[in-house]
Amino acid sequence: MQQRTAQPVPRTDAADRTAIERARAALSRIVLGKDAQIELALACLLARGHLLIEDLPGLGKTILAQALARVLGLGFRRIQFTSDLLPADIVGVSVFRAGSGEFEFQRGPVFTELVLADEVNRATPKAQSALLEAMEEHQVSVDGATHALPEPFFVVATQNPADQIGTFPLPESQLDRFLMRLEIGYPDAVHEREIIIGEDRRDMLASAAAELSPALLVTMQRSARTVHLSDALVDYIQALVRFTRESPDIDTGLSPRGAQALAAAARAIAYLRGHSGVFPDDVQAVFAAVAGHRLQPSSGTTHRSAADLCRHVIDSVAIP
Repeated sequence: MQQRTAQPVPRTDAADRTAIERARAALSRIVLGKDAQIELALACLLARGHLLIEDLPGLGKTILAQALARVLGLGFRRIQFTSDLLPADIVGVSVFRAGSGEFEFQRGPVFTELVLADEVNRATPKAQSALLEAMEEHQVSVDGATHALPEPFFVVATQNPADQIGTFPLPESQLDRFLMRLEIGYPDAVHEREIIIGEDRRDMLASAAAELSPALLVTMQRSARTVHLSDALVDYIQALVRFTRESPDIDTGLSPRGAQALAAAARAIAYLRGHSGVFPDDVQAVFAAVAGHRLQPSSGTTHRSAADLCRHVIDSVAIP
């Protein structure tokens, strides 16, 4: 399939562009050999979405989340999801103060800019729902009072494969709340050797400098939403979405929310790449991360993995 390559055109001023590139370089020094995953994680944040990282233990899911917080200058809290986790352990609880005779709300760890929900599928559905409500509404309601979450607000959830012991799989409606799902994968031999003999990643995190700030990230999020999306590219996104709904290889295709997510992610990655507008390769770059956890393959398809199914969709739809 012939692809048209977009030519970079500056969309941010020189200082912002330099800051973005410094941040990407810093992340690449900590999370080795995973430039594509780093780019997608940054695009997810700029699109004001939330990120689900699913992979085996020990591949760097937590390190990626911690590195994002450190390098981007974001407040960070980690919630370890376990089977006995309660919703109040996430959002907070009202505590009665005898001195004042009133209840005072004690904010939970969700009240920060980057929340790491570690092993999210080890908690019960009730605890999972408390986090996902905050993700959707960007606010928490406790005892009739509403408390706004900070901006930016970015949830990075890690998930072990569903066949591992002690997991509660996220239902499809909750998976849909994540803009993207990524896999880290094993490192190649060169980078694995550097991990083995090089500096400890935790020491690197401790010494890493913040290259961005929350205020600058909010500005970049607003700018990413203004990246030009031509009518032809809207047609392309709609064609991809329509194919997922009509293909005999797919039981459940993309919803309108999935189409919105694809457009937002494509705008964000075009912004990161300095493109003058969204190009077909921007849409293709984010398609698997956005659509992979939303598509349900049919029982008779030969495209069993999410990556294979998404590649089948891209290869089957002509570029305008």
